[in-house]
Amino acid sequence: MTQHKILVPEMDKILGTEFKILDHGFIRVVDYMGNDSSIVQAARVSYGGGTKTVNEDAGLINYLMRHKHTTPFEMCDIKFHVKMPVFVARQWIRHRTASVNEISARYSIIGEEFYIPETEEICHQAKGNKQGRDNPLEIDQAISIQTKLREQQVDAFAIYNGFLSDTTMARELARIVLPEGRYTEMYWKINLHNLLHFLHLRADKHAQQEIRVYAIKMLEIVKLWVPLAYNAFVNYRQQAVHFSALQIRKIKDMLDIEKVKTFIGQSEQEKGELKELGQILKDII
Repeated sequence: MTQHKILVPEMDKILGTEFKILDHGFIRVVDYMGNDSSIVQAARVSYGGGTKTVNEDAGLINYLMRHKHTTPFEMCDIKFHVKMPVFVARQWIRHRTASVNEISARYSIIGEEFYIPETEEICHQAKGNKQGRDNPLEIDQAISIQTKLREQQVDAFAIYNGFLSDTTMARELARIVLPEGRYTEMYWKINLHNLLHFLHLRADKHAQQEIRVYAIKMLEIVKLWVPLAYNAFVNYRQQAVHFSALQIRKIKDMLDIEKVKTFIGQSEQEKGELKELGQILKDII
């Protein structure tokens, strides 16, 4: 039987399109494999069922996401070409569940492109978060810092280019002088399950702004690619709340037990999430 590549028209429209990120960065989709029906097909393979109605497919994908049945989401792959500052790439590469190939300064001469944050992004160190930022600095201070950052990076590239043009110094050594603010590029291929984990962390409001803007654009692309999985992700991961055992005990203390018991009794007649909620509340009380 002839097999054909699954096509997503909305994705085909943007293949190869560079979406500008930060001052010199971009993200573009190189290729993709699968769609929402691929997730459903994988989940139903145990009893041979294929794609049914959209509502039934959405219900199944919601169930898989809600109960953390992750392997069907691994049936979808996507490959990006991304250009970002080096310090962003070092955060990015910590997600070790992708195939990566980054431009090498051992082989290539690095172009003089570097990141200068906007004035509103030049902020004080957060007092309650050792790895975060707080309110913006005064505008005069921010402009002064931009100038110093630009001068420092221009000087670094001048030394680097001098090493390459004025001596026979090897590229792999000349690159030592290059700053973390310079841009790098990589191809990044990942399955949907691991991509959603990446986006859960990096599109979060607590993520560093310079990686968050890439993640937000990726989320927009995921919405075009697998809209049912995207909706399930937003509902059950991105906007969901999880409680610790201590927090559950505190919530129990605040509950109106009689109202909870009434709901539990009614939930037996419900389906899906409401029935599950009744079972969860039963365990709590």
